Amino acid sequence: MSYLVRGFLPKNDPPSHLPDGFEAWDHIASQLPKILVCGEIRSTIKRMPPFDITKLKEEADWERAMMILSFLGQAYVWGVNPVVSQIPAEIAIPWHAVATRLKRLPILSYASYALHNFRRIDPALPVAIGNIVLLQNFLGGIDEEWFILIHVDIEAKAGLALNAIIPAQEAVIKCDDDAVILHLSSMAQSLTAMCDTLDQMPKNCDPYIYFTRVRPYIHGWKNNPALPNGMGYEGVPEYQGSLQKFRGETGAQSSIIPALDVALVVTHEDDPLKRYLMEMRDYMPDADRVFIQKIESGPSVRDYVLSRYKQVPLLRERYNETIDLMERFRSTHLRYADQYINQQSQKSMSNPSAVGTGGTPFMTYLAKHKVETDRHRI
Repeated sequence: MSYLVRGFLPKNDPPSHLPDGFEAWDHIASQLPKILVCGEIRSTIKRMPPFDITKLKEEADWERAMMILSFLGQAYVWGVNPVVSQIPAEIAIPWHAVATRLKRLPILSYASYALHNFRRIDPALPVAIGNIVLLQNFLGGIDEEWFILIHVDIEAKAGLALNAIIPAQEAVIKCDDDAVILHLSSMAQSLTAMCDTLDQMPKNCDPYIYFTRVRPYIHGWKNNPALPNGMGYEGVPEYQGSLQKFRGETGAQSSIIPALDVALVVTHEDDPLKRYLMEMRDYMPDADRVFIQKIESGPSVRDYVLSRYKQVPLLRERYNETIDLMERFRSTHLRYADQYINQQSQKSMSNPSAVGTGGTPFMTYLAKHKVETDRHRI
């Protein structure tokens, strides 16, 4: 499995349309910003034709179906006041079926929000800011577009680091100091590019606009004060009428940092934060989870560096360089969380400023992330 070019992004650009027979669903998705402005999203979804999942054949079609159903499902819940606690069968049944097929949960996750939600303007050029646009928005506008595209660009920039992990472990097995140094250097180079992209977030995404116009649609129904009991999925027999509690879309569902944490053996104390991070794997694409598990079963790069750096000081220098960059990435994330969420004025219970979209005390968790990362310098 090679992530050299595109990281955890799909090998090919996601399709812009579903197969024949889904024209009505593609159309409503394309018109979602205008339907939300009109306040007609719930009545519109109620009038939609059946979503026939038997017409989905290719993996990319399943992912596009998941993206469309997720955006429409979130819009149904959060797009009109008051917030509702049940998703109608018209969307709940196919949403659950597609999510089950993809081994994920029927809620908007990072995979649908970012990984499978872009196209290149020029197919001959790389996936990068300046050559990518979104396939799907809630309200649209430069702030929403930029916020998600920054994540897509980071995913692409992570490819070099992800592709170096398994070779680094193989080099550990072979006791090849030079190869370990080379692959740690690749991780550092990739992390530098990721950090440089993240630094661009404020360029076109304003904190107030993000909080009031982008964030409201990506909340979930676990630990959200507006939906304390969870969400009902009408017509889904597997749930037997019981309310479900799923976490909202969050960058913690990206597989990049978890993979690098495992590769560099950046461990977290056994507390609610660690359990939350493990829970986030339920929202990741199955192939990404398998990749992380493969790294976990491999040899420890950190232990190798600890055992060899006195003989080869460059091993420690390169390892600490990657840790410093991980800490830089998390510090920037923490600063943005403070500016874009914590400092904003909460105007409704459905968009709380003290709780993350994943339903966590995010400032506490992100600060702990940063401290635990820094502690792993050798």
